[in-house]
Amino acid sequence: MTVANLEAFVFRAPCAVPVRTAFGVMHDRPAVLVRVRDVDGVEGWGEVWCNFPGVGAEHRARLVSSLVAPMLQGATVTQPAQTTEALENRLSILAIQCGEPGPLAQVLAGVDQALWDLAARRMKTPLWRLLGGASATIGAYASGLGPGGAIETALAHQAQGYRAFKLKVGFNPQDDVENLRALRRALGDDARLMVDANQGWSRDEALRACPRLAESGLDWIEEPLRADAPPAQWRDVAAATSVPLAAGENIMGLDRFEQAVGSGTLGVVQPDVAKWGGVSRCLPVARMALAAGLRYCPHYLGAGVGLAMSAHLLAAAGGNGMLEVDSNPNPLREMLWPTLAALRDGRVTLGEEPGIGPAPELDALSEFAVPVVR
Repeated sequence: MTVANLEAFVFRAPCAVPVRTAFGVMHDRPAVLVRVRDVDGVEGWGEVWCNFPGVGAEHRARLVSSLVAPMLQGATVTQPAQTTEALENRLSILAIQCGEPGPLAQVLAGVDQALWDLAARRMKTPLWRLLGGASATIGAYASGLGPGGAIETALAHQAQGYRAFKLKVGFNPQDDVENLRALRRALGDDARLMVDANQGWSRDEALRACPRLAESGLDWIEEPLRADAPPAQWRDVAAATSVPLAAGENIMGLDRFEQAVGSGTLGVVQPDVAKWGGVSRCLPVARMALAAGLRYCPHYLGAGVGLAMSAHLLAAAGGNGMLEVDSNPNPLREMLWPTLAALRDGRVTLGEEPGIGPAPELDALSEFAVPVVR
């Protein structure tokens, strides 16, 4: 396929209730979508990570328009992974020069998604099948609970069909324990629970917290340490609890994922398709994790295009992983991936529509659109 053009669009949905995490508060929900068109008029869509701080959304959109779009215009794409690798090579020195390997990796992740979506739409096949998946049905869990209002939100999602839930921790240690115990009582023994510390603990804090939290029965404890903490610290924490540790959203590079998978400290591997690697890199990481006996559960906390892409990756990889679905209201998620409304008993079926499903309708999103200076 030959690329005609590449565009980026920024949207921002206000939060009626700010979303609080261990590293800051989100007052709105930004999204950067990328659209690639081929010379036949077929479109593919992707999403660029820009969650926090939200001011980075416009910057990433400008990187798409000013750097990547001119490189991609007129290019012939045989395999999306090869095109992404070529773009990475062209931008690798600039990433060092401008000190922005993260934003550039996120931009390329979004472009890679769009190329894969375009390829699947041209072939009139769902992306999960193009990537080798055997089943369109995947598990999902409600993420982003708490610390305030966690029980009410979880019960509402339980009524919608969710059977697994993830609570934010990493605040006051006693509050974390009490919030988790209250959530377990409210949801019952059959609910699956996880916690996410968002890199919020030191080694010693994690050693104290993890055994206490484990008493409530957990599927995993996510990012109890900084992603770049020494391996010895991860080994210490893993040895201190029987609950599997989870990480991956803040890992960049295939070599670092190979180290993480082979470290013996993780039970769950969570690359983010919009943050690093796109489809071309995250699917091999998923298969590597599964081959090592670990669970692949894609990390995601953004709008609907990236969520749909994560769902198709999970269906393609297989295994017993679950799709992360943010429990906080976000019209940019709900409007862009209506398939999620079909969730029943903790599972959702992706269906047979080409690519990742319905393409975004920009007119319907106009109230959230943010002008971007090109």
